[in-house]
Amino acid sequence: MKKVKIVGVPEHFNLPWHMAIEDGIFEDKGIDLEWTDVPEGTGKMCQLLQEGQTDLAIILTEGIVKSITEGNSAKIIQEYIGSPLLWGIHVGAKSHFKAISELKTAKAAISRFGSGSHLMAYVNAQNEDWETSNLQFEVINNLEGAIEALTTGQGYYFMWEHFTTKPLVDNDTFKRLGDCPTPWPCFAVAATDAFLKENEGTARHILKGINDYTQEFKQIPSIDRTLANRYEQKLEDIKEWLSLTRWSQKSFDPVVLSKVQDTLLSLELIQEKLPKEKLLVDLG
Repeated sequence: MKKVKIVGVPEHFNLPWHMAIEDGIFEDKGIDLEWTDVPEGTGKMCQLLQEGQTDLAIILTEGIVKSITEGNSAKIIQEYIGSPLLWGIHVGAKSHFKAISELKTAKAAISRFGSGSHLMAYVNAQNEDWETSNLQFEVINNLEGAIEALTTGQGYYFMWEHFTTKPLVDNDTFKRLGDCPTPWPCFAVAATDAFLKENEGTARHILKGINDYTQEFKQIPSIDRTLANRYEQKLEDIKEWLSLTRWSQKSFDPVVLSKVQDTLLSLELIQEKLPKEKLLVDLG
């Protein structure tokens, strides 16, 4: 049995992986796929890839692109979620902020530098025509840290996936001022160069397994109820999220990756633009 380590956020996007592992579809191919949740998000997963502590990651597109341009020895091997991610822009429920425009001089609470919450703060600032060089950040590690920061510190805002934080808006922990969608497919499958060098065939088997699963995922009977129960979400919220979310089974489009790099360059978040061969391996 070939042991392969994979990481991802503990969110509803990744339920197909858990169900596929539980159903033994990878074991049937002689693969022991070991999943680890990483609540800290993309910045932490980039670190795990860089240090060789994982072989694969289900990771935010903009985060892994930035990390690879900074020397991370990894490649994107496929799209995973082909639709945008809807980033909610949150403040504490008792905060005096009432509009996104009022956040111009506020500190952004982020899980870590290089994370989605960090990079999307720049995208949001660009959308709002703010001077991005004036952005300030407070590292809070994870969602629990954000709850503490926004509850005790009135000068923070926090960007996180809209539906993951919806229960915290409903119970008056957070107040959502608006949303900021990613302008590209939000999640990619990434692998370390070291893993790909020795295990391209294994990587293909894993992609084939998850792609067969995600192709039919929305048709699984009562999948909306399963998601709502497992992730403690309201059924109507899960139904809305499912209607907005598209799992992908295709290679990542180099044109889209070029757009991601152009955006990161314009925000001065990367120093150079890499050719597609440095970012992408097509295992199809």
